[in-house]
Amino acid sequence: RGSKKVHVGPLGVAMREIHLDPSSGEPPLRVYDPSGPYTDANARIDIMAGLPQLRRQWIEARGDVEAYDGRELRPEDNGQLGPDRSGGVPQFPNPIRRPLRAKPGMNLGQMHYARRGIITPEMEYVATRENLGREMLKDYKRDGESFGASIPDYVTPEFVRDEVARGRAIIPNNVNHPESEPMAIGRNFLVKINANI
Repeated sequence: RGSKKVHVGPLGVAMREIHLDPSSGEPPLRVYDPSGPYTDANARIDIMAGLPQLRRQWIEARGDVEAYDGRELRPEDNGQLGPDRSGGVPQFPNPIRRPLRAKPGMNLGQMHYARRGIITPEMEYVATRENLGREMLKDYKRDGESFGASIPDYVTPEFVRDEVARGRAIIPNNVNHPESEPMAIGRNFLVKINANI
């Protein structure tokens, strides 16, 4: 028993599969799991190499970014204070030496793509994750107050795009952090608020 990380669909959407007691007669239950590779027993963790860049190819495939020479890293960038400026921690060996930025006249925001009718892989990833458990709920009678929410029975990438375009959801993704897993934050999505915003 226990649980394990699983990756679903062509984009490898991360989920947690919980194995129930055999006496339940129930199949494993899949739940939302944004915990990253550290909870994946099959992941090869190498602190010195950094996290896998899940979204790097998606970002570069859009053709609207360029690499540039960033400034030199300073110890205080990593919270390294004190007389020797190391904080007793060795410097990370593989910092991004050539960060990405938008090409002139371009915009890299998910809202920008959404308002132009473009469905990004990030929106597809979100739709796959948002559909967790919806199959089980398809016959469930909704009898409560919706308070204006309009959650469909099945979340499509087009629904995600439309919610982002309308400004009712955000997909916070920085091009210089391609290791982050996409998630939507909004009233019609599983994540309603993020304390980091």
